[in-house]
Amino acid sequence: MLDFFFIATKGGLVLWSKAYGPSQSSPINSLIHDVLIEERSSTQVYYKDNYAIKWTFVNDLDLVFIAVYPKSLGLSYVDSLLQATSSQFNELYGSRILRKNQIPQLKGWGIHFEALLQTIEDQDALVWNTIVETLMNTHSKKVKQPRKFEQTTGYANTLAYARAKPEDVRESHIPSFVDEEEFRRNVELLKKKTASPRMGGRKASKAKSPIGSPVIGSEASSPKRNKEGRKWDGKISVKDAKSLDYSNSDGNEFVKPDHLVSFHVDQGGMGQHSKDGTYNVADLEASDDESYSDDESEEEYTKISARSLLAKKSSAESGLMSFFKNMTGQKEMSTESLEPIMSKMKEHLINKNVAADIAQHLCDSVAKGLVGQTLGNFKSVQSHVKQSMETSLKRILTPKTSVDLLRDIAQAQAEKRPYTIVFIGVNGVGKSTNLSKTAFWLLQNNLKVLIAACDTFRSGAVEQLRVHVRNLKALEANAIVDLYEKGYGKDSAAIAKEAISSAKLTGHDVVLIDTAGRMQDNDPLMRALAKLVTVNNPDKIIFVGEALVGNEAVDQLTKFNAALKDFSGRANPRHIDGMILTKFDTIDDKVGAALSMTYTTGQPILFVGTGQTYTDLKNMKVSHVVQSLLRE
Repeated sequence: MLDFFFIATKGGLVLWSKAYGPSQSSPINSLIHDVLIEERSSTQVYYKDNYAIKWTFVNDLDLVFIAVYPKSLGLSYVDSLLQATSSQFNELYGSRILRKNQIPQLKGWGIHFEALLQTIEDQDALVWNTIVETLMNTHSKKVKQPRKFEQTTGYANTLAYARAKPEDVRESHIPSFVDEEEFRRNVELLKKKTASPRMGGRKASKAKSPIGSPVIGSEASSPKRNKEGRKWDGKISVKDAKSLDYSNSDGNEFVKPDHLVSFHVDQGGMGQHSKDGTYNVADLEASDDESYSDDESEEEYTKISARSLLAKKSSAESGLMSFFKNMTGQKEMSTESLEPIMSKMKEHLINKNVAADIAQHLCDSVAKGLVGQTLGNFKSVQSHVKQSMETSLKRILTPKTSVDLLRDIAQAQAEKRPYTIVFIGVNGVGKSTNLSKTAFWLLQNNLKVLIAACDTFRSGAVEQLRVHVRNLKALEANAIVDLYEKGYGKDSAAIAKEAISSAKLTGHDVVLIDTAGRMQDNDPLMRALAKLVTVNNPDKIIFVGEALVGNEAVDQLTKFNAALKDFSGRANPRHIDGMILTKFDTIDDKVGAALSMTYTTGQPILFVGTGQTYTDLKNMKVSHVVQSLLRE
């Protein structure tokens, strides 16, 4: 039976509710937060704790009807109940809500609902009783028994063969068409062929060519030059030592600050200092040719033919009345009228590098929220879909949690402990590079940074971080940035733990933990990553991903989160807390990876990487991404 039934607005205001049992949690809050706000309403059912939740929209009233029941029962009449309840509620109160634009008193609605629930439960019980009776009648009927083996032809043949004499059986297996003389001749002929050297004997030695023609590259064609070997016995001359010395004779020349500033810092891309002295990275700005306006022509936006915008009309309607309704916009949006537009919208989002599954879910969710709404005067379905999609995209991309890392670091400083951030991701996405950009940003805010080299797998990973630390020290005279490393082949979780302990002793404010790149299907490396997170419990787990990926982004994030959960061994495992999107300067307006990653994890994008210098770390503007996604 039902546990709860709610009638609420799309904003989350509960108008009426009915409880049929005690509750340890509030499933409707989880539904609003995890499904309705996140634009995941295209799913058929939502599970939370021990509950299964189904819902339906009445879009012209901006209401949602929600039924909650135990997920172990699987009630079959919930869909019918939601449909009947929403229809009856619309008949009783719909006109008053639309006319007065306010919610009427629902004192008598409880009686109507109880009667409706009882009727639907009785109908469902009748259906199930009919099914059970049909099955029992079918089972009670006399079923034709199969024949026994003794009654089959196979049994008779087997019995006849068993009773036959051995001589008869042996003679019956000798083919009558074989001639013994011919068989003997064939055997002799086969023996002769086998004895022939061409038929399996030893291979004849290769015949020497009577004319000795020179072979290209042989001693006869060109004289052989002997290669001088290097002397490795320790007796090396000064001349040979100079020839083998590939290092720079002037080591200080490479780390000159003037050279580093011009090479590693883009002065035009520097962020701004606020009044309190905080250094903020620059915002990602849209290019001049990417200007966006709500007044764009609808033809340029979707290029959907006018014929696909019109709803299918009943043959009984007159042409004049249909034309009048289309002109004044007094028509109700239906699934048929939205289908061609949403199909075009899905294709458009996929072309913008949005994962196909997410594009489908998003379009289904938007369409589900539009069905039943009546258009205003002179407003087309196309523009209404565009406006709803824009609202949904902004809702998804807007961070739900704090993205102010400096405030979190200040809180950790008050607790007298270092703030730890671990960078994870697949191979080659730029984890170490963007870790160094993050370190530069932290140094601009006068924070002491310790970088933990926990990539003990990739050759050159420690040396790469050592170069970054040297450059960062040279760029800032009073910068305190150090590297904690233990070489290669060590346990990364132990190195991270030692680095955090060292930071407490040395007074570092932030510990940036670099990890080895790993594919999401590499089980041993994913277990090692889960161990690192479980042992050290970092304050922030940042996933570094490429802006170039499409469907792969969903698979990467899903499996990284699953590995952190499955291999942690904790009741409340950690998950990805934020993302850095790299190579953002290479994708033009195909920014779909930002939407795919945010939709998959529900976590914000903290920064985007736009180049190779330390200042190429930008804040992503939600409006810029939305504009890029909706632009042709």
